[in-house]
Amino acid sequence: MAIGNIYFIAGIAVIGGGLFGFDISSMSAIIGTQQYKCYFNQGPVPCQGPTSSTQGGITAAMAGGSWLAALISGYITDLFGRKKAIMVGAVIWVIGSIIVSASQNIAMLIVGRIINGFSVGICSAQVPVYITELSQPTIRGRLVGAQQWAITWGIMIMFYVSYGCSFINSSAAFRVAWALQMIPAILLFIGMIFLPESPRWLARKGRWEESLAVLVLVHGKGDPNSPWVAKEYKEIQEYCEIEAANADVTYWELLTPRYLNRTHIGVFCQIWSQLTGMNVMMYYITYVFTMAGLTGNNLLVSSSIQYVINVVMTIPALIFVDRWGRRPTLLIGAALMMTWLFANAGILATYGTPMPNGIDGTREATTKVTGAASKAVIACSYLFVASYAPTWGPVSWIYPPELYPLRVRGKAVSLATSANWAFNFALGYFVPPAFENIAWRTYIVFGVFCIAMFIHVFFMFPETAGKPLEEVTAIFEDPNGIPGIGTPAWKTRNTYSKTAREEKGEIDDFVPASKVADTTPPASEKV
Repeated sequence: MAIGNIYFIAGIAVIGGGLFGFDISSMSAIIGTQQYKCYFNQGPVPCQGPTSSTQGGITAAMAGGSWLAALISGYITDLFGRKKAIMVGAVIWVIGSIIVSASQNIAMLIVGRIINGFSVGICSAQVPVYITELSQPTIRGRLVGAQQWAITWGIMIMFYVSYGCSFINSSAAFRVAWALQMIPAILLFIGMIFLPESPRWLARKGRWEESLAVLVLVHGKGDPNSPWVAKEYKEIQEYCEIEAANADVTYWELLTPRYLNRTHIGVFCQIWSQLTGMNVMMYYITYVFTMAGLTGNNLLVSSSIQYVINVVMTIPALIFVDRWGRRPTLLIGAALMMTWLFANAGILATYGTPMPNGIDGTREATTKVTGAASKAVIACSYLFVASYAPTWGPVSWIYPPELYPLRVRGKAVSLATSANWAFNFALGYFVPPAFENIAWRTYIVFGVFCIAMFIHVFFMFPETAGKPLEEVTAIFEDPNGIPGIGTPAWKTRNTYSKTAREEKGEIDDFVPASKVADTTPPASEKV
């Protein structure tokens, strides 16, 4: 018997997001340790670690694998279902973690991280789709946003695990930490066994009785006569009938006039989330704080504080994002992050001392600040994380699955997520050489990106909060709107309050779900 509590379902599924978090801090916490630098050293100087370009390649390898897997996941999820796609991702993660923890050289480490990337690509694309298709509209943002919260927990937990292992005086310092990454993937696989499949995917496959059973279990809490279940089931039926004539989906279809606008919005939502500069803070925070004069344990502990901030500051988004709406959350986040990025650039440019050869063997730390300027750099870094955590962090996962109709959702979200990983790869590779070559100007680059994303969101990103998934399509296909775009983004509104009343049955204009079940399409009409 499948479990029907939607919070429990989301709690298990988002472990897939936590895998990404484990990967981030397993690298950021380890690249500064002597054990890592000595074992994977390159060049004539002992224990200096890989070169900047090689370290960028090691870090980016995971994102490279994720990019490819995110695209492939569209086919996997459409063929086998959202649930099984996530379970496949869990198995792949265990395989990758075994290879990474057993790495004998840089090449083996990169291969293992690419395989880990396959897992993250599948899970990061399909966990939001799975939760989106199972959730009620009024808590959909909260539940999908929990993926980002799981990522922040994964980052924090793995950082402290890696920090503890750093006191081991051998290669076990990083091998043990990397091996422990298998535990959440094993829990994810076992937990998914007891969860239901997406009712919308079941409907697409013509498995109507199972689809209705899942809706009754999850949304009706076992009541087959729930008005909300009746409404939702009927909307799924009607939409599947509309889409029945075009059952086959290809990625090329997402570039047709009907879908091009929402495809570009979903893709750029993920791209902008990377171009905020959060990668600078997550993967390479040790470089930033080394420039601020922190060393040894002080460096690692100070770096870990941002991970705690990330966890705590994601909570307001989980509580309020459905009431706030997507647009204001993204706009405020872009403005705040821009402020802290430009502030850090100004501090480093004004008070920093160039260090062409790096600091304490860290080649990427090319500017040194001391005194009040050092504290200001650290403070701005923390404030940046506190601005990202309740805004672009969760909403970049919440927003794309809401944009697309059922028939194309699996592949559309896969494409959007692949864009995330393509830019994650590029930035993972770019940031170490950037710190080495253009120093504080790296912050200027990301600050300009934040300005661009603010403008883009204002003019092109419509509000989807509070709307049933089948109603979001009307925004983009509004005959009275802008051709190819639909309702102008700045005219869309959050419908949380109205939908909340419908879910509670206060607006009751539905037929009972038991009667709706009688209208199940015959086998010949399966989608």
